[in-house]
Amino acid sequence: MQRRDILKLAAAAPFAGAAAKVMAAPSAEGAKLLVVFLRGAYDCSNLLVPTSSDFYYASRPNIAIARPGTPNGALPLDGNWGLHPALAQSVMPMFQQKQASFIAFAGTDDLTRSHFETQDSIELGQALDKRRDYRSGFLNRLAGVLGAGPVTDVSPIAFTDQLPISMRGSAKAANMALAGNARSGIDARQSQVITAMYRNTTLAQPVAEGFQVRDEVMRAVQAEMDAASRNAMSAKGFELVARRMALLMRDRFDLGFVDVGGWDTHVGQGGATGYLANRFEELGRGVAGFAQEMGDDAWRQTVVVVISEFGRTFRENGNRGTDHGHGTVYWVLGGGLSAQAGGRVVGEQQALTQATLFQNRDYPVLNEYRAVFGGLFQRMYGLSPAQLAKVFDGVAPRDLRLV
Repeated sequence: MQRRDILKLAAAAPFAGAAAKVMAAPSAEGAKLLVVFLRGAYDCSNLLVPTSSDFYYASRPNIAIARPGTPNGALPLDGNWGLHPALAQSVMPMFQQKQASFIAFAGTDDLTRSHFETQDSIELGQALDKRRDYRSGFLNRLAGVLGAGPVTDVSPIAFTDQLPISMRGSAKAANMALAGNARSGIDARQSQVITAMYRNTTLAQPVAEGFQVRDEVMRAVQAEMDAASRNAMSAKGFELVARRMALLMRDRFDLGFVDVGGWDTHVGQGGATGYLANRFEELGRGVAGFAQEMGDDAWRQTVVVVISEFGRTFRENGNRGTDHGHGTVYWVLGGGLSAQAGGRVVGEQQALTQATLFQNRDYPVLNEYRAVFGGLFQRMYGLSPAQLAKVFDGVAPRDLRLV
C-alpha cells in the first residue's frame, strides 16, 4: 500500500476530530438533543396549515390543504392551525400526548434565499454582520461549553457521511452515516494499518478512539439489522435510519445531528397527497420511530428539533409548487416537553394576510433561531449568560418554555 493511499483511508475514517467524550454541566444530567436539518427548505405552510386564513386558500388554489372536517383536510390543532393529514398516524398522536409542538414564524434573518448560504449560516450560528469562521459550528460550541462541566459525559455525533458544519470545532465529535447497510469503508486490516501508521505519535490516541467508536456503532447497527431481517421493523427510508439513531443515542451519544434532503419543491409538490405529502409521511414515521426506539425513560430526557434553512413562498407558483422563501416552522418533540409547550403552537405569531407577509411573499421571521435555541439550551443545560454567549455571541435568549 502506497503512503498516499494510507492517507486517503485515514482521511475517510469515521473519527472526525476523534470521538473522545466531553464533559457536561451538572444540569445536563441525562439530557439528549437531536437536531434534524431538512435540507432544501420545506414548505411549512402545508405542514402547519393556517386554517383560519382565507388568504392562504386564495393563495394556493391547487395545493392548499383543506380545512378540518373535509375529506383529506388538515388535522385540527387549535382555532388557527392544522396539521398535514400525512402525519395523522405519527406526529399527531405525539401532539395530542403533549410530546410535540411547533414554533411558527421561525428562522434566520439571512435574506440570501440561497440554500447553501443559509444552511451554512444556520449551522455556524454566528452573527450575520461578522466574518464567518467555518471552523466553529454552534453544536460544537455547545459541546465545548458542556465540556467545562464536572459531572456528566456527553458524546456528540453526526449521523452523516462527513462532519457537518454545525459539528466543526475544537470539541471532539464523531460522524457516521446509517443509511443503506451502514457498512464501513474501512475494514479491520485497513484499520490496523492506519493505527500502526500513527503509533507513537500525538495522534495515536485519537485514531484509536475513533476506530473504537466506529466498532461500537457497527455492532449496534448490526444487531438492529439482524432484528429487521426477522420483520421486527420497517426496512425502508428514514424510519429505519431514525431507529438506528435512537439505539445509539439511547445508550452511547447525547448530542446528535442528522440531515434529510429532498425538500426543494418548485414543481408539482402536491397537496394532501403527492410528493411533499409522501415526504411528510416518511419523516413523521421516522421521528415517531425514533421516540419509540428510545423508550419511555430516555425519551423523557430527549428533545428533537426539526429545522430547515428557510420556508417557501406563501403563494403557489405557476408549476403548482413553491419557491424559496424566508420564515419557516420548527418542530420540537420530546417526552419531557413542558405544559406550556407540549401540544401547542408556540412563539410569537400573527395573522396571515397579504399585509403581514414579508416582502409580500413569505412568512416573516418573528422567532429568530439562535434566540430560540439559546432559550432551549438554558432550560436543558442550565447555561449561564456567559456560557450561552460562547455558543451564540451577542444573542438574547428567547425562553419559549419548551422544557
